This record gives sequence, C-alpha cells and structure tokens, in this order.
Amino acid sequence: MIFSVFGNLDKKDVRALAQEVSKMLSGQQNKVVFNEKYTTSFSGGNCSFMTESDMYKACDIAVVLGGDGTTMKVAKNAAVNGKPALGINGGRLGFLSAVERNELSLLENVLKGEYAVDERIMLEASVIKNGKIISTSHCLNDAVLSRGDFARLIDIDIKSDTADMLRVRADGVIISTPTGSTAYSLAAGGPILSPDLNCFVITSICPHSLMDRSIVVNSKFTLNISVRSDVSNNAILTCDGEEPVEIDQDCIVSVSLSDYKAKLIKVKPDNFYQIVKKKIIERGS
Repeated sequence: MIFSVFGNLDKKDVRALAQEVSKMLSGQQNKVVFNEKYTTSFSGGNCSFMTESDMYKACDIAVVLGGDGTTMKVAKNAAVNGKPALGINGGRLGFLSAVERNELSLLENVLKGEYAVDERIMLEASVIKNGKIISTSHCLNDAVLSRGDFARLIDIDIKSDTADMLRVRADGVIISTPTGSTAYSLAAGGPILSPDLNCFVITSICPHSLMDRSIVVNSKFTLNISVRSDVSNNAILTCDGEEPVEIDQDCIVSVSLSDYKAKLIKVKPDNFYQIVKKKIIERGS
C-alpha cells in the first residue's frame, strides 16, 4: 500500500508528526511518499519523494497532517484523483480529521484495512462572463460571493434553474455543502446539516433585513447568482477560502453539484453528532 503524506513540513511540529506517522505506516509491503521539495530538509526513514501531482496519482491513501484547511484542500485533490483522504489533526479544531495527534496507534486499523470511508458531496462553482466560462472550482465546504474592497452592501439575485429564488442586500452569500455547514455558514447563523444529506444551504452574510434566514435547497438544482453593485465595488468569489475571482455585473456564478465526492477515512466509531458536541458545542461552552 502506498501512503502519500501531505502537510507543511517546514513547520517543526508538523515535521515531527510526519516522522512518527512515517515510522508507523512504513513496512515491508507499504511505501510512504512525501513531496520532493522536502528531500533535503526531511529524513523519514523508509520513505521516498515525488512531485505533488504524482503523489496523488501514485497513492492508495492520501494522509493529511494539519488542520481543517489543509485536510479540505488535500481531500478535494484526492477526490479528483479518486483517492480517499485520512486526516491527522495537527491544527486546532480538526473537524475533518479522523485521528488526533495522541491517537496515532489507530493507524494500525488502517494498515489492517479496518476503516470506513465517508463520502461527502462537493460543489462546482463556475464563473460565466459573456457566455464563456472563465473559471471553475470544486468546493468541499463552500462558495462565498462577497463584497469587494469597499464597505458597501451588494445586491445579489439567486435563481434556481429558471425560477427566481432569492434577492438579498448584504455583504455577501455563502453557498455551503453539508460538510461546510459547520464552518463559515454556521458562523453566519446557518444551520448544521448532517453530512450525508444531498443539499446545499444558502446563508446571507450580514443581510440588511430583519427577517433573513438560511434556505436549504436540493442539490439537484443549479443556482445562478448575479450581483448588482456600483461600478467601483465589484464582488469576489472565493471557493473554500482559496484564491478569489473578481465578479462584475456581467458575470453569472453557476453553482451545482460536483461530479466528484470527497472520501474521508474514518477509524473511530464517533458519529457526526458526537463530533459536533465534542468539537463545537463543548469547546464553545
């Protein structure tokens, strides 16, 4: 079995964690692979090095060392390559992680094949301008359309296929998957959704309204979103907190169900609601 290990090994604590993980996963029939940019700075014993793209292609399991941001990025890339991801929490919350740093003994279950794979739906967000697609991104958490540099509200229209669904004046809107419902959408007042649901949730960011509420929609619909703002304050689209794309009044943001599903490995019997209780409710109390 080939394990590709992802994480920022320039960080001392992550590098130390990588050493431990490498020792546990490597063996006679197992191979551990790291990014080739760490060839001179990391010595993990029985391991090899590849380019990042080759790591995804070669591995059976993508192992992620880090917090939810790192896990989310790797899980998306692994999904595109049809591979599952195993998160080991090296950050703070670790909501997407299967194993905490003090639970590395559970990696023995992975070596024995004693684990489950939790599939999560993803979004596909495309920016269309003058009939041409200028960018497409896949999102495990959310696609966020928000105001630009100026502290001015923007007017947002959302249509479901051909029907008008929502018009909101706000700082922006979050289109979230069930996985992302515990992230930015939750902070903006959205509901928590079970990750096995096939739906999206639309949550406004600081809406200029006394009655605004999140809307849950079936994932079979395509959402077409347009923005009306003044010429000096274009909006931006950010997918999973990555590089933003500027959106002007000639653009339509099309959000639909992605053809890819993220595959997250589980090695503990915790269910989703136990994780919510432990990592969100109890930590916040």
